Amino acid sequence: MNSRRKKRLTLAVALIAGVAGIASLLLYALNSNLNLFFTPYEIVNGKKDTGEKPEIGQRIRVGGMVTVGTMVRDPESLHVEFEIHDAFGGAITVTFDDLLPDLFREGQGIVAQGVLIKPDTIEATEVLAKHDENYMPPEVAEAMGQTHDKLDYSEQKQAEGYKYQ
Repeated sequence: MNSRRKKRLTLAVALIAGVAGIASLLLYALNSNLNLFFTPYEIVNGKKDTGEKPEIGQRIRVGGMVTVGTMVRDPESLHVEFEIHDAFGGAITVTFDDLLPDLFREGQGIVAQGVLIKPDTIEATEVLAKHDENYMPPEVAEAMGQTHDKLDYSEQKQAEGYKYQ
């Protein structure tokens, strides 16, 4: 093999190794920021199709209805603890150390994002509450066994509903 071919081969191997290294670092970074959605039932019993349960320490999102009568506030701090449940009988505890959204109420749908600290407890870093009586995030609607119909913005529906001036 002549020296010109050796240089080209070395350059090609170095280029492929560099691209593979960058791709693996990128995938590792994306995987560590991945937040999977679970329902309370899936956290306790595993996903229905795969049986996969989240691991303790894993970042997840969980959605469900706030169980009435389970909210406990610490009078000395912003710490609040409550349970959420879904239509399949799953229930987990959510702890949160910040201000809850203004629309947060017992008996309504929420989505909490945080870290699983016990098999049935999530330490939330963010709590999202639904914004009106009719809207529910698709994941929460599915978890609660409800349908999530898309809004109809056709001209006929607009004519029947609000008239814009």
